[in-house]
Amino acid sequence: MKLLAGAAVLALLAACSSLQKAPAAADVAVSKNAVENAVQAGAAELAPDEITMAREKMLKANQALQAKDYKLARELAVQAEADAKLAQSKATSAKATAAASALDADLRALRQEVDRANQQ
Repeated sequence: MKLLAGAAVLALLAACSSLQKAPAAADVAVSKNAVENAVQAGAAELAPDEITMAREKMLKANQALQAKDYKLARELAVQAEADAKLAQSKATSAKATAAASALDADLRALRQEVDRANQQ
């Protein structure tokens, strides 16, 4: 009877471990996707510190997942995703600022041409 109870406890612990693994693996996959999206948005050039932090945390999350430390893997994956989203936002913002500056320069040039044309 004790042997049966012990086997049941082991089976329950194994089931709990499997239940923790799935969300941790999913969070790591989501963080990887977030890092890839940030890189595609230009974060490597426009937000290098943030994307570096995201990559490091994603790497550590993968290592924790391999070590079956699912709680740590999830925590690091969530942090990596947040860092990647920040990097992507900074990259997008930098691109928008550059585009606005270029548009302002074009408008100034156009106004100067209009002013010259009106003076003649």
